[in-house]
Amino acid sequence: MNSKRTFKPFILVLIAIVGLQSCKEKKEETAKQEVDVTTTKQDGFVQIFDGKTLDNWEGDPNYWRVENGNLVGEVTPTTLLKNNTFIIWKGGQPADFELKLEFRIAEAGNSGINYRSERIDTIPFALRGYQADIDGKIRYTGQNYEEKKRATLAYRGEIARITSQENPDTPGSLRANVAKNAWQSREVLESLGDSEELKTKIKSEDWNEAHLIIKGNKLQHYINGILMSEVIDDDTVNRASKGHLGVQVHVGPPMKVQYRNIRLKNL
Repeated sequence: MNSKRTFKPFILVLIAIVGLQSCKEKKEETAKQEVDVTTTKQDGFVQIFDGKTLDNWEGDPNYWRVENGNLVGEVTPTTLLKNNTFIIWKGGQPADFELKLEFRIAEAGNSGINYRSERIDTIPFALRGYQADIDGKIRYTGQNYEEKKRATLAYRGEIARITSQENPDTPGSLRANVAKNAWQSREVLESLGDSEELKTKIKSEDWNEAHLIIKGNKLQHYINGILMSEVIDDDTVNRASKGHLGVQVHVGPPMKVQYRNIRLKNL
C-alpha cells in the first residue's frame, strides 16, 4: 500500500516535468521563427520559391519539378527541346531589385536567370530579355547575355557600356547590329579580371551563389560574392526597365540544373 502511494506522486511529477520541457521547446521554436522573420525583414529579401511546390511559378511540367527542396529543370533523351523553355515567376515584373539564389548545373547543362524580360506569345514559356548566363562548362557563367535580342552585352570580366545602333528605325537593324553573337554597339570601360581566372572562382557541378543587383541602367552579376560582369545600358531604344523573372533550360543535350534559396528584394 505504501509503495503505491509513493508511485502515484512520482508519475505526476514526471508528467509535469515532461510538460514543462515540451513548453520550453515550443517557446524556443517560436523564438527561432521570430528571429528568422526579423532577419528577413531586416535584410529585405523575401523567399519566392517555397522549396515544396511550384506555387506562383509557371512552366512546362515535362521539364520542371521540385525535388529535395530544389527547383529542378531537366531535359532527358525523350524530352529534347526545340526551343529554350523557362519556368516564370508569377509574382510580378520587378524593376529595380536584388536577387540571390544558389544553383548547381551538370557539366552538359546550359541555363540562365532571365530578368526584366518579356514573354513571347508564339512560343510557350519563352522569355526575351536580359540573362545572367549559367553553363556547366563555365564558359559563359557570369556574363550578361540578352536572350533573343541583343545577344552578349558583357562578357565575364567586363564592365561594358551599351549604346543604340546608328539607325534604330531601319527594318531588321536589331539583328544586323549583332555579330559573333555579341552586340556591336558596346564599349568595354573597365576590366574586372581575366575571364579564365574568374572562372576558377566558380565551382563545377557544385552549389554556387548568384547575386544580381539591378538598378536603373546598371546591371551587375555576382557569383560567389565576386562581380563577374557589369552592364551600363545606355541603349534607350532597346533596354528594358522592368519585366518577368524566370530560369531556363536550353536547347541541346540532356541536362539538369537545380536552384534553391531564391530570394528577391525590391529596391
